[in-house]
Amino acid sequence: MNSWERIKRMYEHKEADRVPIIDSPWAGTIRRWHREGMPAQMEWEDYFGADKLGVFQVDITPRFEEKVLEENDRWYIATSSWGVTMKHFKEEDSTPEFLDYKVTNAEEWEKAKARMTLEDDRIPWALLKNNYDKWRSEGRWIRAIFWFGFDVTHSWMMGTENLLIAMLEEPELVENMFDTYLKNNMRLYERAWDAGYHFDELFWYDDMGYKGSTFFSPDLYRTLLQPYHKQAVDWAHNHNIVSQLHSCGDITTLLPDIVATGVDSLNPLEIKAGVDVIRIKKEYGDKLVLRGGINAVNWNNPQAILEEINQKVPILKENGGFIFSSDHSIPNSVSLKDMKIIMNEVKRVGKY
Repeated sequence: MNSWERIKRMYEHKEADRVPIIDSPWAGTIRRWHREGMPAQMEWEDYFGADKLGVFQVDITPRFEEKVLEENDRWYIATSSWGVTMKHFKEEDSTPEFLDYKVTNAEEWEKAKARMTLEDDRIPWALLKNNYDKWRSEGRWIRAIFWFGFDVTHSWMMGTENLLIAMLEEPELVENMFDTYLKNNMRLYERAWDAGYHFDELFWYDDMGYKGSTFFSPDLYRTLLQPYHKQAVDWAHNHNIVSQLHSCGDITTLLPDIVATGVDSLNPLEIKAGVDVIRIKKEYGDKLVLRGGINAVNWNNPQAILEEINQKVPILKENGGFIFSSDHSIPNSVSLKDMKIIMNEVKRVGKY
């Protein structure tokens, strides 16, 4: 089976030759693997025999000026197209520090919204022209990434504290932001679709949790955010494709409502945040394709990760509906040797 056939079987909740394997190594992880013997220019999926995606996304940002404000040997401070000022560290695979947000109130939002026009160059036409036919001929699963909802607003536009306060005190503002993001995505992806660039999955990031809990209550989710999740899912289903929600953190309390929206797949099922993936399989395995749920903290410990694979994969793969992945991404602590061990074991245990 190729990747498209294998993943499609999972969404049909049917068995395949083996469980699909999809993940996201850090840039430093890829560099480490090359240093340790993976051939230069070779894609990691080809080296390890993992499944391959074709991925593209559109640009819905306000296109604020991107400018470096300050720089030294260890870091630089720059503004983003979302209007956020960040401190970027030059150490390998570091996380930026968010320093300031331009859009923090209704007045600034209206200014940003006016800039979110839908020029045709917001669609990556060259990427699609150069790769789409190749992706299809290789049997890749094609994913379109949408940006809308809580995650993009608190991380890239408004700031967590500002958004959480606004969700309680200015819900109309928040709804306007969610609606604008989603509608702009739909309009741009509709153009790509009409041009013949069809995809298999609508995927969106919406991190709604952290360790042990969510950023907001289920009631607030149902009031402010679920309607937009439902619109996205309906858009996907109207195009005869599936939807996948990525939400870090422990979002267990939101699962009944997430399932009610019709979401087809959930990722990353973050174990280190408190998610019980086996419980979710038992309760929702006939409704959700589960991708992830394998603790990334264990991946540089062969004994621990092999034990986890053997404990979880036989249960998670039952009746299809499971895609093997870490519970977020593959850190640069994972050696080429250890990754080979992991991949070989997954293929053995994940075989149907």
